[in-house]
Amino acid sequence: MIEILDHLSGRPVIVGSGLAGLIAALTLSPEPSVLVTRSMLGAETSSAWAQGGIAASVGADDSPSLHLADTLAAGDGLCDAEAAADILGDASEVIRVLQRLGVVFDRNGDGALSLGLEAAHSRRRIVHAGGDGSGAAIIRALTAAVRADPAITVIEGAEARRVLTEDGVVCGLLCAGPAGGIVLSSSRVLLSTGGIGGLYEATTNPTGNFGQGVALAARAGAVLADMEFVQFHPTALDSRRRPLALVSEAVRGEGAELVNERGERFMASVPGAELAPRDVVARAISAEIARGGRVFLDARRALGTRFGARFPAIAALCHEAGIDPGSAPIPVRPAVHYHMGGIATDRGGRTSVPGLWVAGEAASTGLHGANRLASNSLLEAAVMGMRAARDMASSAIKASLGAVPALPPGPETSFVRPIVSRHLGVLRNAGAIHGAISALLPLAESEGPASDPAIVALSISVFASLRQESRGAHARTDFPLRQGVARRRMMTLAEVLEIARAAASQDFARSA
Repeated sequence: MIEILDHLSGRPVIVGSGLAGLIAALTLSPEPSVLVTRSMLGAETSSAWAQGGIAASVGADDSPSLHLADTLAAGDGLCDAEAAADILGDASEVIRVLQRLGVVFDRNGDGALSLGLEAAHSRRRIVHAGGDGSGAAIIRALTAAVRADPAITVIEGAEARRVLTEDGVVCGLLCAGPAGGIVLSSSRVLLSTGGIGGLYEATTNPTGNFGQGVALAARAGAVLADMEFVQFHPTALDSRRRPLALVSEAVRGEGAELVNERGERFMASVPGAELAPRDVVARAISAEIARGGRVFLDARRALGTRFGARFPAIAALCHEAGIDPGSAPIPVRPAVHYHMGGIATDRGGRTSVPGLWVAGEAASTGLHGANRLASNSLLEAAVMGMRAARDMASSAIKASLGAVPALPPGPETSFVRPIVSRHLGVLRNAGAIHGAISALLPLAESEGPASDPAIVALSISVFASLRQESRGAHARTDFPLRQGVARRRMMTLAEVLEIARAAASQDFARSA
């Protein structure tokens, strides 16, 4: 049975309770809104697990133009420079807003914001809260603010299954609620559902984050952008824990060195060394592991016994794995950490579907390009969450709720994860990509529980097949060079399926 929640009809609906979703709800207030979250408010979000903090050009030796230059360099030619400048320019406002909402940022002895350094940044500009627990501190403060705001109705334990449309315009959201199916009638829906790490065996993201927002938006007809660009964090703690614990780039920013099992500092001759862009470091570590070696992050000389005081959360994770980071090197490996691609949006968070907005990791704004610059993600989530809320508040889009479909089955990633992990990793080639397309297409076209995860994974595969170059986080062994001109690519789900069917037919014909 599906229940239509008439008493909440017409209110803007926000899906997800990470940074983008929480700040959007708070920005909309005092206008009443509904926030739907699959878990408890603020739980199981990548935002809460962020260690690095927020990149903001607030230092005396820094400027938005320097921040932009670093962002464009990391994005490897694929950033939208105007959109990036626009978002980065709001960094100071974001810090002020978060402080007003109760976030307490770390400060140095003279009372100024304490600024950290991370890979590919030319200045110390990472603003932290609670040391390496920045994301958790930010989410705690915003969660408390949302719970205290009477204008925000929170529905916990509800999973969005379909964005409902009528004549191409959003008219509602179908969810699986705690007691069955529920429908929220609204012409204003914001998806802030996080990334796609749950599609992979090795990830630092919540395992339930498989790109549900991408699947929801794609089914509603939204345009997807640059889906092939999946960032692998170079230094996840190599242990039995799932998801893998993250060893923040900030540890390398403090001087920790990458060494192999022979004690060789294999990044020493690479420009930027340990602080080279993430794709460079991830590929170098992958190469060491591929030859049968192991990789360690050695902080003994840089931090030694001070490690626990500087990085208490990371130290606790290391101790959980039986490692004392002050006296022993930390075993690390690459793991999926962030998705630069996603649902194409404008600078107000609007998608190509009237009534549908997206903010945070699920969106593709043009900020990150082919490779995200460290700690730009929380900044983007906050900026775009606020912008989307303001745009929703001024929207005059109206659509009446039409026929409500049956509640689809809950998503299941177990069939998709082995395919994605095997074929769409740090290093890719045509054979692996086409193997993924052939395996994922029937799952994506089914109506079973694997359908939504397969749609997301298939989109990554098809976009990857079309980018016949190595750029940023997309590395192909059969096309190791960059093309002369960088091009963003955008497609709908219908176009993705058409290309996948053609590719699968060609593969079948060749094997016959």
